[in-house]
Amino acid sequence: MTALALHRPRITLISLNIEAIALGTYLIRDAFGGVIRYATSILHVDPLWYLPDGIALLCLAQFIIHCILRNRSTLATLTFLQIMLSIVLGYFMLGTGNAAVSSFKMMLPVFVGFCFCDSSLGSYRKLLSVIAVTFYLSVIGVILTKYYVMPWVGYKYESFGAVREAGRLWWAYGGDDQRLMGFAADNTMAAFFILVSFAITSIRKSTLWCLLFGSIAVYTIRLTTSKTTMIVLVLYLVLLVLVRMLPEKSRFPAIRTIALWSFASIFVPFFLIVAASGTAAIPHSTLFSILDRINNSWQLPFVYMSQLMPIGLVTGCGAGCFNYPQKLFSPLASFWVPVDNFYIGTYLMFGLPFVAFMIMVFRATFGATDVYKLTLIFVVNLFTITVLNYGPASGLLIIALSFSEVFSKRATAARASDVTPVQLPRPIRSLDGFDPDVPGTALGAGR
Repeated sequence: MTALALHRPRITLISLNIEAIALGTYLIRDAFGGVIRYATSILHVDPLWYLPDGIALLCLAQFIIHCILRNRSTLATLTFLQIMLSIVLGYFMLGTGNAAVSSFKMMLPVFVGFCFCDSSLGSYRKLLSVIAVTFYLSVIGVILTKYYVMPWVGYKYESFGAVREAGRLWWAYGGDDQRLMGFAADNTMAAFFILVSFAITSIRKSTLWCLLFGSIAVYTIRLTTSKTTMIVLVLYLVLLVLVRMLPEKSRFPAIRTIALWSFASIFVPFFLIVAASGTAAIPHSTLFSILDRINNSWQLPFVYMSQLMPIGLVTGCGAGCFNYPQKLFSPLASFWVPVDNFYIGTYLMFGLPFVAFMIMVFRATFGATDVYKLTLIFVVNLFTITVLNYGPASGLLIIALSFSEVFSKRATAARASDVTPVQLPRPIRSLDGFDPDVPGTALGAGR
């Protein structure tokens, strides 16, 4: 939202910015998923599709080395253990090895995003160039598919024994609005990559550039018929202009305040359920999709959870449940429901520990100094009101990156200061030479 970008040292493993390489490869693969899936399949080089996942394994090792061992972050240790235990729990819940492998692969991008904890995204110049090019090409791709049917549309491929489509051309509202996916694998993700790449690129651009290309981006997203993404982008543009009208010293505090207030969007589904639950959703109407989410997507998973695993309402049912591993690889596929909200979907998998984690993320945001992460927090919080965003992998990676401040040295030190004992000074020697043996008292400063 502003040209301000504070820089901190980047984390490196073997002198490489491995997290930047991983993000770049994930972004290229997913933003152009339709093209790449089609190309790797017809050229018989399907394993190349999993190259970003291989790089993400290195980021998993880097997360352990940097966040757990070097930063000595207790929260990083607990988060790592919780994810691993949830994958095991998900295996018993979903009942197949393929589902467990898919769940592990699904969670790998999280560790890529977390590896940005002690660095500013603005310090990765080459990565920012890749993101900018992704924005321009994504816009061009959507506009091209308005006039031409691409060869990968409807192309089927096999992954872990499940048949999927690289791209699918379909219509909303009974054929009135054609949903275009550009070079991506579906229309929602095409819109998402335009939104995120524009938000990141706009930080270093002039207001004139932002208004010009922002207007083009809004039009392009409208072609994808992703209403949520279009609303978020329009709101982002309005706030961008308002923030840049402020005095220089007031801009960054304003951005941080906006990011903090965006967490209120977590409660939007619950307010909508209370206000509109039971309202009939008329097919092909403007409000059909949101009413379907209110009546089905946001409520049915909890109904099924109470039948399949009641304790899961507290502990979560494990990584992969009510997500695509359950849909594609589990005998419980008949209980799968599309959970169109990131926070609801993640709570279903991880339970109350996820609530505790988000409280820590919210606290860490008060001290965040990276304008890129604060901008992304605002964008993903609003975007994920109606989107689960676990697939493709870049969606989850961007969320993890925006939350990564919680594992930084600064945040770890701040939490440590909350519980460090305070040593009181010894009493002053009395006038008669008597020195009472009163030890200093350790007081917990925990809040």
